[in-house]
Amino acid sequence: MTLYALKPRFQDLLRPLVAWLAAIGVTANQVTLAAAVGSVAVAAIVIWNAEQRATFLLLPLWLFVRMALNAIDGMLAREFGQKSRLGAYLNELCDVVSDAALYAPFAVLAPFGWPGITLVILLAALSELAGVLGPTVGASRRYDGPLGKSDRAFVFGALGAWVGVGLALPNWLGWPIVLLISLLLVITTVNRIRAGLAEAEGRSG
Repeated sequence: MTLYALKPRFQDLLRPLVAWLAAIGVTANQVTLAAAVGSVAVAAIVIWNAEQRATFLLLPLWLFVRMALNAIDGMLAREFGQKSRLGAYLNELCDVVSDAALYAPFAVLAPFGWPGITLVILLAALSELAGVLGPTVGASRRYDGPLGKSDRAFVFGALGAWVGVGLALPNWLGWPIVLLISLLLVITTVNRIRAGLAEAEGRSG
């Protein structure tokens, strides 16, 4: 079970906004690119002002906005005839770029650091690659957990909020958090591979 399971309800809330955006000519690809550019911009602001801990409050706020934008671009593509091959590439590539950007500010924050956060960024990208490879073996795009994109947004959003309101993180806590997240990402990757193979075998059988 992951937060991804709540996506249909979230989409229902956004549907009137999506219809309005489609009516004024906004495209799915524009929304996808806006989410990536916004993520990089927010990350740069937080890193540049990392000594002002309140700046980390931008992360949970933007992570929520980005989640909405990700839902909106998909709805524009599916429900308003905007699916495209370019859009499929942009959707996956921009997600990886956005994830890397929004996790990066924690690398300049004690008790984390670049080695640990770089590991998390690489494993997060690997888990998304495992998901997107599903169709290459005859399965669907896999979103299995336990630490999918929405779940990671919750974790890093919560950490950003914790730091942003001025609460301290003990120095000994950095690597345990990193290793726990890394373990969950490895399990997520394995689950996506296993589920993809099982789905493909079921379809062929």
